[in-house]
Amino acid sequence: MPEVPEAPQIPDAVPPLGGARPWPTTEQVLIGVFVAVPFLALLAAVPLAWRNGLSPTDLGLAAAFYLVSGLGITVGFHRHFTHGSFKARRPLRVALAVAGSLAVQGPLLTWVADHRKHHRYSDRDGDPHSPWRYGRNPRALAKGMFHAHLGWLFDTDHAPVEQYAPDLERDPALRLVSRRFGALVALSLTLPALLGLVLTGTWAGAATAFFWAGLVRICLVHHVTWSINSICHATGSHPFRSRDRSGNVWWLAPLSFGESWHNLHHADPTSARHGVLTGQLDASARLIRWFERLGWAYDVRWPEAGRVRARRQEAREPGTGTTARESRS
Repeated sequence: MPEVPEAPQIPDAVPPLGGARPWPTTEQVLIGVFVAVPFLALLAAVPLAWRNGLSPTDLGLAAAFYLVSGLGITVGFHRHFTHGSFKARRPLRVALAVAGSLAVQGPLLTWVADHRKHHRYSDRDGDPHSPWRYGRNPRALAKGMFHAHLGWLFDTDHAPVEQYAPDLERDPALRLVSRRFGALVALSLTLPALLGLVLTGTWAGAATAFFWAGLVRICLVHHVTWSINSICHATGSHPFRSRDRSGNVWWLAPLSFGESWHNLHHADPTSARHGVLTGQLDASARLIRWFERLGWAYDVRWPEAGRVRARRQEAREPGTGTTARESRS
């Protein structure tokens, strides 16, 4: 990842006359829609599945789109574009940019800029989404967890792309994918419906595919990704030294394709593999390995045994930044 210069000081905005709250921006309204509508679909999913069941077609399409969009985020947006864990041939690079956009988590360049800023200030002032933003007492942590999970999405001061992702901004293909985010959101919703129509030959099949492989799938990918920002910075095990409170949360690993081995990631951000200890499933790393064997990925930064050993430490008490021995002394 390129060296990021110091962020400029941004003066506080002048409050509106009379202390009135400003109207939400168009961007905030759209974010609200794309957070709320898939979530409402998820709430409706259980009674609908109980009453009508879930067809093999809907299940297969939902799983396929979950894999493509979820791995597009973990392998593409995160490990490749944000951290440079591997280099990719041009077709794979563009495909990963498109696949990650199907997760409906924002344009590529904005996503990368925000995440690089997160790593620069992780769990300190300036971190866009730390659960410790408001303090450590239960009320402050509850407020911080909501902010880290999804509240931060409504902040209007995103990390400047020209400051945090100038390398990607110079790539015309990536700029195009980022500018066409709206069209890719539409594709992420309509393609499942179109495939449902083709596979079942009915409009009902199109509607259920739109619901399960479109809305419900997007909601699941959203909340799994956001859980890395919230849960994995508030709890978990800490086998590696890092300058923040990032932790490993084992039960999130299958759903997040290995992203929840978050402590190692913050200890060694450019590593292509996050689950480096025995038994730690990391589907994202496995996919990168396949890309490497096919010649589509190269210069992969696999973890080295010496680096891993150098970062090992005693397990820390969750959320304290101190080892168990230190907390008892």
